[in-house]
Amino acid sequence: MRDFFHEGDLVAVLTAQPLDRLLDYRAPEGGCATGAFVEVPLGPRKVLGVVWGPGKGDYDRARIRTVTRVLDAAPMAPAMRDFLTRVAAYTLTPMSQMLRLATRAPGLGDPPSMRTIYRLGRGEPDRMTEARARVLEVLRAYGGLAFTLSELAGAAGVSPSVIKGLVKQGVVAEDAAPRDLPYPRLDPAHGGKDLTEDQARAALVLRDGVRTGGYGTTLLKGVTGSGKTEVYLEAVAECLAKGRQALVLLPEIALTAEFLTRVEARFGARPAEWHSGVTQTERRRCWRMVGQGAAPLVVGARSALFLPFLDLGLVVVDEEHDTSYKQEDGVLYSARDMAVLRASLCSAQVVLASATPSLESWANVEAGKYARLELTSRFGAAVLPVMKAIDMRLEEVPGGKWISPTLARAVEARLERGEQALLFLNRRGYAPVTICRACGHQIGCEHCDARMVEHRFLGRLMCHQCGETKPMPKACPACGAEDRLAPVGPGVERLAEEVAARFPDARLAVLSSDLFGSARALKERIEAIAAGEADIIIGTQLVAKGHNFPLLTLVGVIDADLGLQGSDLRAAERTFQLMRQVAGRAGRAEAPGEALLQTFQPEHPVIRAILGGDEEAFWRAEAAERKAAGVPPYGRMAGIVLSGSNVQEVFDLGTDLARNDAALRRIGAEVFGPAPAPIARIRGRHRVRLLVKADKAAPIQQALTDWVAPVRLRGDLRLQIDIDPQSFY
Repeated sequence: MRDFFHEGDLVAVLTAQPLDRLLDYRAPEGGCATGAFVEVPLGPRKVLGVVWGPGKGDYDRARIRTVTRVLDAAPMAPAMRDFLTRVAAYTLTPMSQMLRLATRAPGLGDPPSMRTIYRLGRGEPDRMTEARARVLEVLRAYGGLAFTLSELAGAAGVSPSVIKGLVKQGVVAEDAAPRDLPYPRLDPAHGGKDLTEDQARAALVLRDGVRTGGYGTTLLKGVTGSGKTEVYLEAVAECLAKGRQALVLLPEIALTAEFLTRVEARFGARPAEWHSGVTQTERRRCWRMVGQGAAPLVVGARSALFLPFLDLGLVVVDEEHDTSYKQEDGVLYSARDMAVLRASLCSAQVVLASATPSLESWANVEAGKYARLELTSRFGAAVLPVMKAIDMRLEEVPGGKWISPTLARAVEARLERGEQALLFLNRRGYAPVTICRACGHQIGCEHCDARMVEHRFLGRLMCHQCGETKPMPKACPACGAEDRLAPVGPGVERLAEEVAARFPDARLAVLSSDLFGSARALKERIEAIAAGEADIIIGTQLVAKGHNFPLLTLVGVIDADLGLQGSDLRAAERTFQLMRQVAGRAGRAEAPGEALLQTFQPEHPVIRAILGGDEEAFWRAEAAERKAAGVPPYGRMAGIVLSGSNVQEVFDLGTDLARNDAALRRIGAEVFGPAPAPIARIRGRHRVRLLVKADKAAPIQQALTDWVAPVRLRGDLRLQIDIDPQSFY
């Protein structure tokens, strides 16, 4: 492929517009390189694009327009273009959507210029007001990052004049700076910790892998608290020493603050960040500096995988089993799987870190595709918690209560010793169902086939599918009976009510994603809990993700059977992972920990595997079941979701697809459905699912493409294909 095009040469440009083809343009004055980011005319507008190669010129050349200008950004590297092309082919996503995913930063077309930035200055204001306090709170929370005036005013909810007043007093610093600055150098030799023998052995293997400069994927498996982070930071250090770039993916934005502190302690400076919690100014800076090689390390969410790295040498996927690595809207991809693909295209190493790996990663190790390193002991004096089941069939628990006498006694013992207890329930809100005791009506969402969840702290009902909320009614919407609405089942808010009544002197903290308006507020609450500002923590799966609470010695799982319900093929795997991860929060310092699981099924194989600790036996049994059924990771699956406002039209489309499945039968694939999706209506749109199952080696993408090619979507009908679905809602 040609690397450079001179003025007037025909070039093919990929744009982020919803078009199914490349567009021909003439190269501008001064020419342009393959991979150059350009601005091109499209109708009356000017849009962003990337030069993808030579143009075809297969129509009237007199009508071909000229590239408006080449943007001041590093050209997209060949490996990145190859990556986008392969992800598009694998996920059956239009290339325009892939480019949109790879250019999610504001102002990429802006010319280089100076800008006025605001950051924390010195001292305190002469008079503290609520508005001024909010400005300082934002600046301190973001660790000294720079803001533009509008960003800072928006984040603090104040007018620009408040900020200007603080500038006059020197409390907020105002500087002129280049629009995008390189990130500070990270020193690989700065602050390495003394590693245990276990950690040093694993770190040496990872360092050697990075040093070779080739591709390889390693599963770093270690019990919770074993110091996996310190081990893979050694691989990051080796990558930086070689002058290559590293990327660390985290599953949860709330983990970022603690992790950044550890990175700064290890390398002497903060890395680049890429997630929804950073300012738009920093987002643009990160995108541009990554492309120039001026961001040596990026810590980010799954979409950071699509940043334009100049020389990516290492990708770490922390908590690789986490379901949040699967993008469930727009481009449907697994960041874990795509990280492996990206690394293979640029001769980089991948580290998949987890205490409870996904079955996919376990199977790839068994098949010899991935290497495996294991950390078997906790760091320092910490030991793994003792795990026991509480057989709820033998406990006397009053109606409307959920804490067994055995668990209550264990909590009391911790409170007497000044230690913390965590009660885990993976249900947000107050109660999952609100029912009328007069007529039996269950309050549902008007736009979805889902029950509305009571959030008593907010005084509202909320649909967890579409986000619709409404005030908690006094009377039944169906029969009009007043004061007859009753909650059914517990959520974390209802559990908090029970805890407050049962342990009146204990300080409570509820950790649930819907109770915090920002990632910053959640981060501050987690830090306060870790510092000992709560005795009993009540939380959803948010608490299972890597947080370290030194005083926590007891974990009580309120409903260990919850995840075992339903027909999800990954139900056993996810329950096993979640219970082990939650239990791992206990005893991470010097005091030993205990995990108690309340269950009505203590003999269930998953519960026995969790308590017994024989993880390999669990994985082998789970693998045998999946292999016998021919389902992932030993088979291929694709989910097809059809949706529209007219339920009959949606079903008719599904029936036509199921009948005309010759393209799938040619590769031996089976089609199941159509059937209503488990949540059959979301935001007023009816949803129907089909499931395609095929052999591991079957060319499923091409067959699916041929299968849906004749479909013409009328009106508001939509068809979405999910390769390797993780959920079946």
